[in-house]
Amino acid sequence: MSTVSPRRWWALIVLAAAQFMVIMDTSIIGVALPEMQRELGFSQGELQWVFNAYVIAFGGLLLLGGRLSDLLGARKVFNAGWVVLIAGSIVAAAAQTAWVEVVGRAVQGVGGALIAPAAMTLLMMLFAHDPKELGKAMALYGAAAPAGGTAGVFLGGVFTEWLSWPWIFIIYVPIGVATLAATKLLPAVESRRGAVDVLGAASVTAGLALAVFAIVRAEHVGWGSTVTVLQLGGAAALLAVFFVIQKSVRRPLMPLGIWRVPRLGSANLAMTLLGAAWIPMWYFLNLYLQQVLGYGAFASGAALLPMTVLLMIFMTAITAKLLARFGAKPLIGGGLLVLALGLLWLSAVEPTGTFAVDVLPASLVAALGMSLAYIPAMMAAMSGAPQEQAGLASGIVNTTYQVGSALGLATLTALATSQGAGQLGNLPALTDGFSAAFLGAAAVAAAGGLITLLVMRGDKAAAAAQQASAPAAKGEQVGV
Repeated sequence: MSTVSPRRWWALIVLAAAQFMVIMDTSIIGVALPEMQRELGFSQGELQWVFNAYVIAFGGLLLLGGRLSDLLGARKVFNAGWVVLIAGSIVAAAAQTAWVEVVGRAVQGVGGALIAPAAMTLLMMLFAHDPKELGKAMALYGAAAPAGGTAGVFLGGVFTEWLSWPWIFIIYVPIGVATLAATKLLPAVESRRGAVDVLGAASVTAGLALAVFAIVRAEHVGWGSTVTVLQLGGAAALLAVFFVIQKSVRRPLMPLGIWRVPRLGSANLAMTLLGAAWIPMWYFLNLYLQQVLGYGAFASGAALLPMTVLLMIFMTAITAKLLARFGAKPLIGGGLLVLALGLLWLSAVEPTGTFAVDVLPASLVAALGMSLAYIPAMMAAMSGAPQEQAGLASGIVNTTYQVGSALGLATLTALATSQGAGQLGNLPALTDGFSAAFLGAAAVAAAGGLITLLVMRGDKAAAAAQQASAPAAKGEQVGV
């Protein structure tokens, strides 16, 4: 029987701060993109690779990070992740060409893929003794993710406006060193024997990367071109190879039996569509503020600060209470539908619009939807997994969110470009492109909400299914 750590709440601060920083790394580049585009020579279509290089490495390697966390010990992997993230931040800050910047961002993503599942495993270890404490801890930890994503937009504006864009990466060096110094608060975990599925990790990461690359390039070479068809076919083949490997190897990266955990599949689908709608929203909203409304980097970041405040208030003070009262299913489905409403509102942006009319109210509605859906989806995906597979479950749910983000951004960027978003200086054309992207994101969020309400089990049904499958799951875990 494990002892309850008297320093668990201090440890939670370290873990929540890590989650905040890892997710902020996906968004802090947002307001700096126009400046980086000018200095490093990115085209309008290629610019998204500053974001997608991180997300592909992050999302593609999260399963491996979860497996390493379960085998080598979560604290060791957590520390290793910060070392890698610091190294990637130094490369990204020092980049003088576009390709070096993309490499630095990819290395940052590798670090994040080690940190995120290890942090979730440590959190489950610290608070698994008390469901009420676990709920509070998950609320605080969960709030750190979208808050970090939105706060990154604001802080990126501060650094870009008052210093220069490399500072959005330099800041991770002292923060990373401080976090490494604070990891003594985290519980030490002994290593376990087991193999690492390197081929599985390579095939899933390559498949995701090729899929995103094909979508990005399709706008230039044509969706029906031989190149696009071959690339998408290759991506599908690599992902199929990944599932064959998982079924055939003795110790797979993702044991397929884990999908028998109640609600794991439906919650991860919801997270995929949530990421595919939310991340493109702030990406294009930031471009609209700067390239159409003419905001500077700091003003653009400040314009999105109300979203951060609303997210923090709801996630820390309200969502957990609603979850306890109504359960996960209505909050996830309803939250996605509210997000869709906010995005639909944003699709009405005008070339001569204003922040107060075109941005603020719609962005707050979207943030409300995010704050309702994110933590319940995370909890639903994690709640049925046994403790020894906590790192794997965390890796899966984080992977689906990041994969959704990358594929959603690539697809909606292609849509926006086809509708005029590539015509810099042409405000009506830019606005038409951004509006199309918001409308596409609204459709994704609405689909996610409807599917969740139709497919996901309620809390009582999920609990009964979990109890019924517990003996089989317990027997299966021995070989993992």
